[in-house]
Amino acid sequence: MTSTVERATPAPAEGPRGHATSGEVVRQLRRRQRLRACVVVGVGIVLCATVLVLTFGMGVAGLPPGRSIPALFGVGDRFDVLLVQDLRVPRGLAAIVAGAALALAGALFQSTLRNPLASPDILGISGGASLGAVTAVMGYGATGNTVTLWAFVGGLGAAAAIWLFAWRGGLHGIRFVLVGVGIAYVCTSLISWRLAEAELREAGTVLLWTVGSVADVREETLGILVAGVTLLTLLALLVGREQRVLALGDEHAQGLGVGPDRSRMLALLIGVGLVALATSIAGPIAFVALVAPAIARRLVDDGGPALLPSAVIGAALTLTADVIGQYALPVTAPVGVVTGVVGAPYLLWLLARSERGR
Repeated sequence: MTSTVERATPAPAEGPRGHATSGEVVRQLRRRQRLRACVVVGVGIVLCATVLVLTFGMGVAGLPPGRSIPALFGVGDRFDVLLVQDLRVPRGLAAIVAGAALALAGALFQSTLRNPLASPDILGISGGASLGAVTAVMGYGATGNTVTLWAFVGGLGAAAAIWLFAWRGGLHGIRFVLVGVGIAYVCTSLISWRLAEAELREAGTVLLWTVGSVADVREETLGILVAGVTLLTLLALLVGREQRVLALGDEHAQGLGVGPDRSRMLALLIGVGLVALATSIAGPIAFVALVAPAIARRLVDDGGPALLPSAVIGAALTLTADVIGQYALPVTAPVGVVTGVVGAPYLLWLLARSERGR
């Protein structure tokens, strides 16, 4: 009997060993998810850089690599440096930064409201920014940074209106989305009314603010865009830590020390700032904020908001769409037209899938 007891004594140690093994499995899973996120971000950055360099050789004035690469660093013929540094690089960077801002805002909206349709362009925030710009140009003859400021204020105003009508003792995702869709229709109707009253020359001037384009982004506005998006991205990454907790539900979030309303408000304010800033510079580039986060979540598959992967994928999508609109179509098309053509079928598919699931 003694030998039987001695043989049985090691048995309780199996529980702790099994628990440690489970913990190690969880750590390995998290490391694998972080690795996938890093791979997605790295591949996206390389893709953006590659497409940007390829644009140096596209078009009638395109340059071979032997001339375009030195011109990127200010070496070579004056025309080569002008083409690369003053024309191709600013436009490409504008597409990259604006796309990253819109995609990051979309990821914040969708994770905070827990709704894959919670995209800033569908909710009317981009439409509010467009309405502000159109009003500035057609109502007051504004130009330059003044138009950008009006667009930014318009986006914030649309977000404030959505917040006012959607708040009922708290912020609920479905009510926020429905009110946002209504605000989007109001903004679209007001823009159409403005365009109907405009002369042909004025209508051409405000085309940017109705479809989205990075063709006329200047260095000073590009600097504002880069600085603003960088700051808001850092804030978004700090807020993103609470998004996983919010996904557990309000009661669990409060139990873990996270205030649901405060966290949602902060995340949505950062998202509104990103959308308003990007739209005030490049106009309402459609569907990037809707599509890019969905792609990122599928690639990373960690249950989180996938903020950085969304931003990188949004940058790559916007830059690629701009290149397609410039060089791959029979006629030149603004980037917002190309993203709209690509994003509309995705929206229809998403709605159909949601209806089947319901």
